[in-house]
Amino acid sequence: MTDTSRPHVLVCVKRVPGSSGQILLSQDGQSVDTRHVGYTTSPHEECAVEAAVQLAADHDGTATVLTLGPDDAIEQLRDALAMGVTSAVHLTTGEEGSGDAYGPADVAAAIAGLCRQRAEAGTGFDLVLLGNDAADTGDFQVGVRLAYLLGVPVVTGVRSLTLAAGPSGSVVHAVGDGPDGTEEYELPLPAVLTVKEGEISPRYPSIPGRLKAKKAPVDVQPAPAVVDGTGRRRLVLPPETSSSVQILGTGPEAAAALVDVLEQIGVVSR
Repeated sequence: MTDTSRPHVLVCVKRVPGSSGQILLSQDGQSVDTRHVGYTTSPHEECAVEAAVQLAADHDGTATVLTLGPDDAIEQLRDALAMGVTSAVHLTTGEEGSGDAYGPADVAAAIAGLCRQRAEAGTGFDLVLLGNDAADTGDFQVGVRLAYLLGVPVVTGVRSLTLAAGPSGSVVHAVGDGPDGTEEYELPLPAVLTVKEGEISPRYPSIPGRLKAKKAPVDVQPAPAVVDGTGRRRLVLPPETSSSVQILGTGPEAAAALVDVLEQIGVVSR
């Protein structure tokens, strides 16, 4: 893309358990027990979806939403379609819970594979947006790993972004929080940004938008096989050790007993 006209934006979302109720872990401690909770999209990713929709609308472009997850994750894709996203891609892992084995490296590799597939078809993405981190596992790695695989620049923790024309092509202007205050970056496209809550307010889908999203086609493809896995390990607390207390006495009368104890543990000798 040589100017800011008609950018192709990819936004990646994840199906996560709703956090309105009590969160319980599965029996093996490796995932969330979702038997009694609903599902939603991470708050950071809702902001990323809104940013993608705004960019597509402002520059006569397209916004594609992608998720890697179980068959039921199509629900989150339709939520994004109802917000105004142009099209959707589902890298399905099968039944519910089947995506728990995928780690950040696996997800990044799958997204990179789709990006290369689209580039070879002549419909590559100019900008890839992700949430800053996943609401369920807290992974912050996918965006950085994806940028490394694609060989493009990346900025994390972005609160706002705009597209502009630069001397050598389009650039994205990103604003975020750094250790010393607000930081601003200007990156050539293509690029990867991870978005966090802040200045972007997600819209509520309209009723016509939801009706349209129910009928919208979704590009469903099988997710690549797990290679690296999550790398998570269950930590187990050691059993508590019993202890006993011996009262030596009170006042001066305890002095002799204290000396005896100190002699027993080798602190003093007679």
